[in-house]
Order: sequence, then structure tokens, then C-alpha cells
Amino acid sequence: MKNTSVPATEAEPETGKVPADRQRGLLLLGLSLGYFLVLLDTTVISVALPALRDDLGGGMSGLQWVVSAYTIVFAGLLLTMGGLADRYGAKRLYLGGLAVFVAASALSAAAPSLGALIGLRAALGAGGAALLPASLALIARAYADPAERTRALGVWAAVTGAALAAGPVAGGVLVDTLGWRSIFLLNVPLGLLSAGAAVRLAAETPRQAKRGFDWSGQAAAILAIGGLSYALTEGGSAGWTSAPVLAAFGASALAAAGFAAAEVRSRHPLLPPALLRIPTVSAGLAAGAIVNFAFSGLLFLLPLYFEQERGLSAHDSGLALLPLTLQLAFNPVFTGRLAGRIGPRLPIAAGFLLAAAGTLLEAAASPRAPYAVTLIALLLVGSGIPLVLPPLTAAVLSAAPRQLGGTASGALNSARQTGATLGVAVLGSIAASGGDFAGGVRLALAVAGALLIAGAAVSFARIGRKRP
Repeated sequence: MKNTSVPATEAEPETGKVPADRQRGLLLLGLSLGYFLVLLDTTVISVALPALRDDLGGGMSGLQWVVSAYTIVFAGLLLTMGGLADRYGAKRLYLGGLAVFVAASALSAAAPSLGALIGLRAALGAGGAALLPASLALIARAYADPAERTRALGVWAAVTGAALAAGPVAGGVLVDTLGWRSIFLLNVPLGLLSAGAAVRLAAETPRQAKRGFDWSGQAAAILAIGGLSYALTEGGSAGWTSAPVLAAFGASALAAAGFAAAEVRSRHPLLPPALLRIPTVSAGLAAGAIVNFAFSGLLFLLPLYFEQERGLSAHDSGLALLPLTLQLAFNPVFTGRLAGRIGPRLPIAAGFLLAAAGTLLEAAASPRAPYAVTLIALLLVGSGIPLVLPPLTAAVLSAAPRQLGGTASGALNSARQTGATLGVAVLGSIAASGGDFAGGVRLALAVAGALLIAGAAVSFARIGRKRP
């Protein structure tokens, strides 16, 4: 018999105590540090790609797989990890994810080949997939009041946004002085600090001990994302009508259909259909996918563009991105407070439009244009994205039923990371599709800008609306 309702709560009694006010700040900092690692690993790799290619080989598709191996696994496992946080407790899952992430980081620094590095990047994605929904569930546990939670998520986004600012700069310095392998060693001491804060200060979340898992849905989700990413990444080099690419497109479509069928029939779906009937949740998933599609595509393409077309070093390329990334470290504190006062819908829509304006401005600029044009474009994008992310996260978590907090956060971030994976694959393929790399990058940015405008429309129409 089909079951499309949100499961009833089957939670064990809560364990632990909510941290005292004087301790919550340290806990929030420690949990933010966990996601700081996830984002740092994404951004620090961007400026290291040319050096990595020179050492280990591989063309554009090889570099795309270094990035995408992480995001495919990350996106594919987030829904399951959200469910695991609900079943076994977010604190347990958080500490397990940290252990995997730190170990895989240390091993990545010694990767002997491109294939080995891609495999280790997939392991990093698995660890990161555990950290994200678990950290959000622990923050929601510590900050029960919605307004306080929104402000806390603004701080969380600001601390994690510091990774977006620090990653390209720190990565550039490390690559130019110690080599690309050194970038992975940054994660080890930071991971240990985060683990210490979680062990001492985090209260375990309620556990839904009888909750099952939708393993068929999980397998279908990974196959759908992986197949589509393979087809989009390899289509430019292997040919869009080649047998492997067509087979990957077909497998992805079948897996997506299988995932939808599994979610309707499963007793314990990864993504309960009733959750998608909440307008804010469904629109939030779409908006999250769009913003990460554009942002991850920008972070992948712009360092290559700066180094290949403008002749910048890895360090200078990281500095050139600061007008975008630095704002992500500071603005979320204010945007979280703004959304707490006026609601999330208007800030999210405005953020999408600002990011679209900056992306389209950079798309219109030629490689010989003065850096002032790029500066303005990156300032616009950097102003827009912090208006989207903290309010979007708070809106989805507030709209979802309390017993499905881990599932909702996992769904949102799965959508975001799926968007990130497709952004690297699609925009990278567009940039590499012709002989003119600079022209390809400008076309890819135009596509990203158009999608950001669509994100503004979806958010304004649906975020904060009542269930029909």
C-alpha cells in the first residue's frame, strides 16, 4: 500500500541537556568549524587545479572529476545522512563524519595518481555528507527559538563563509610555496578542534530508533546524479552521441524515475513526498540547487580563467576572488538578522538578482577588460549569495515538521550539492566546448546568470507561502 504521508514521530527520550547560554557560542563555533572544513576543501582545490594537472596529468575532464567526485558522493549521501542523524543521533553522526574526513584528508596529501586522488575525494564527500545535516540538527537542538536559530544560522554561515574567503588565498600561498599536496593537511588540526567542541558541549538529539532506510532510493539517487555528471563531463571530449555518454544519460533518467517510484512506495522514504508538498520546502530545494549551480561553476571556472587568460599565479588568482569570497565571511551575520526581522522571501529574491547582475556583468567583459569590471561583478555576486543562503536554510528548517529536521536539512543540502555537481559539469563543458576558452567561459557565465534570475522568480513566488 502506498504511503505518501510524513511518518509519525517515533523518538526516544531526549538525551543530554541543551547547552547553557555561555556555552552555546563555543558549541556554535565548533559546529561551524565542521562545515568550514567542507567548504574549505571545495574552495582550496580551485586554485590548485593547474598545479595538480601539471603533476598528475589529466585534461579538463580530469580536473572536473577531482571536483565532482567529492560533490557527487556528498550530494548522493546527504539524504541518507539526514535520516541517520534522526535515527542514531546527530552527535554520533557528526563525530563519525569528522573521523572519515580527517583521515581522507591526510591520505589525499599522499595520493600517488589522479585516480587515487579522485577516489579519496569521494571518501571526503562521504565524511562531509555526515557533517552537514548533523551540524544543522545540533544547532537546531541548541537554539529552539526560531528567531535565535535564524541568528545562529547567520553566524554559522559567516564562519563557514570564511572558508570561501580563506580557501583560494590560503590555497594559492600553499600551492606556490609548498605544492598542491599541502592544501589537504589544513583539514587535520581543524577537524580535531571541531571534534573536541562537539564531544564536550553538544547535547545529543532525540533518536527515532525504529526508523528504517530506503536503500533502493539511495542507490537510485547516486546513480542518477553520477550518471548525469558523467555524461555532462565526458560529453565534450567523448562526443555527445557516443555510446558511453548516451548510456549514462539513459541510466541517469531511469535511476531518477526509479528514485521517484521508490519514494512513493517506501515505508521510510529518503525524501517523504509530503515534505515536498510544503511550498517553502519544495521552492527551497529548487533555489538551493540553482544558487550552488552558479556559485560552484564560478569557483571552478574563474581561477582557470584568471590563470590561463590573464596570466595570474595561483596566489594572485586567490586574491582576485576576494571581493566575492570575503563578503561570504561577514555578510551572513547581518542577512540572518535581516531575515529574522522581515522574513526570508524578499532577502532571498534580492540576493538572487544581485548575484545574477554580477555574473552577467562578468560574462559581458572581455579578457582585456580592466580588473575594475571584474571587481564590481564579484562584489555584486558576493553581496547576493549571503542574502540567499542563511534565510533559505532557516526557512526550510522552520517549514519542515520538527521530527524531520535532519531529513529536511539533508534534502536541502543534497539539492545544493547536486546543483554544485551539475554546475561544474555543465559550465565546465560549455567553457571547453569550443577552441576559444575565454569565449566559452563568458557563455557559461551567461547561462549561470539566467538561472539565477529564475531562482529569484521561484523564491519570490513560493518561499514563505502557506501549504495549498
